Amino acid sequence: MYITRLKHQVSQQELFVYKEELPHQWKKVQDSSLHLFELLAMSKSELDNASSDQNINEEEYSTALAFKPTAYRDFMLYEKHAIDAARGFVKKYIPHLLPIVTGYEKLFNKPFPKLKPSTRYFQFPIYYLGNHLNIVGDKTLISIPEYTRQLDYELEIAAFITKPLKNATPKQAKEAIGGFLILNDFSARDVQLDEIKTGFGPMKTKNFASSLSTLIVSKKKILTEIDKLIAKVYINDELIAEACTGGKLYSFEQAIAYASWEEQLHPGELFGSGTVPGCTGIENGRMLNKGDSIRLEVDLLGSLENSIKQ
Repeated sequence: MYITRLKHQVSQQELFVYKEELPHQWKKVQDSSLHLFELLAMSKSELDNASSDQNINEEEYSTALAFKPTAYRDFMLYEKHAIDAARGFVKKYIPHLLPIVTGYEKLFNKPFPKLKPSTRYFQFPIYYLGNHLNIVGDKTLISIPEYTRQLDYELEIAAFITKPLKNATPKQAKEAIGGFLILNDFSARDVQLDEIKTGFGPMKTKNFASSLSTLIVSKKKILTEIDKLIAKVYINDELIAEACTGGKLYSFEQAIAYASWEEQLHPGELFGSGTVPGCTGIENGRMLNKGDSIRLEVDLLGSLENSIKQ
């Protein structure tokens, strides 16, 4: 594992120039997990001489992001999440319709039709554009917006690209992926239904904050296992949810390729998978309160922890 102590922060441009200038060293670190700022602080000789079995001491790292995304798109790759979250909205905010929904599902043993995503969802990997400037790091304190009483969380896997893409094939999109992290897409659920009814995507529901883990893991390590990882949500050290990351309708490669359809994508853009089914309060019933601590864990990707401001 090629890391060293953090010496200084670097710009987004330096990140991608680094790959072009040091292709041999970059290839070596792509085979391992790394803290990106740590890597970029290293000289060529330090990279060559770094020990591959050096361990990470998580206590040494601050709330700094591993890198600053240049844009942020969040997909909804899990149909099961879409259906179960819709059912959760009915239960929480439209309870008078719940007997109709549950009655239908018991009778026909399939999801209530109106809970399923629209036709376009099954044609293309849909996404919304989030606020990349309000993405914060591990252990950052999260404030509850004054307009919500229902702060939720969403455990997701995120990927970023290190090459420009336009009209890319899934294979080209895969080659452009630089690594994977854990993403927490905080959400104001009691605002979301009204915003969706406007015909636009989520705004105040989502854009106040998302958080991103510090540890970046190479695509070589993740892509072969991406549908087999175990994801867990802990709130105040209590296990709230556990699920497998399998079951996506589209792969990351397909999703990123679609995003590049007649649209220029740039190095540093971040892409969320959408919520791993069950790993959100709108599905499992446990929302966040002031003073809570939430920790997301995913096999191979490490953990992401944030506390909610009192």
